[in-house]
Amino acid sequence: MEYIKSKIRDVVDFPSKGIVFKDLTTAFKDPRAIHILGWDLSQLYRDKGITKVVGIESRGFICGSILAFELGAGFVPARKPGKLPAETIQCTYEKEYGKDTIEIHKDAISEDDIVVIHDDVLATGGTMAAAYELVKSMNPKKIYINFIIELGALNGRKALPKDVDVDSLIVY
Repeated sequence: MEYIKSKIRDVVDFPSKGIVFKDLTTAFKDPRAIHILGWDLSQLYRDKGITKVVGIESRGFICGSILAFELGAGFVPARKPGKLPAETIQCTYEKEYGKDTIEIHKDAISEDDIVVIHDDVLATGGTMAAAYELVKSMNPKKIYINFIIELGALNGRKALPKDVDVDSLIVY
């Protein structure tokens, strides 16, 4: 993970003053880094029987898609309202910077699915907690949660269910 860490750019005061944003786009553009990320993420779930990967808009789409490909699973986008064309379910939640809403297609997950929900960064946990509630409402067999980066000082894991496996490749 040291190679991946060396490719992550810190952007000071983004999106607001006092925030140090961990920019993964610099890692995503590096062929070796994206290969390592895809491989390391998939190794966490190779033997879990994953049938769907839910990627959270928008950076969660990148490695979420790679993870789904590597595992031979389907990919389900979790998006902002109005972006998905068919009937959706949604959840509104608190973010670091205010309220937001996330939604997925109503028919995206079945009771036979084993799901990994993926996002790039765990900060305060609000977005992932909302995505988890959406997926859970569809009654899949099992749900896992995954991040590339976890900002440990923000205690985002506290917003997530205690009975769900949560994995992060890098913890700052």
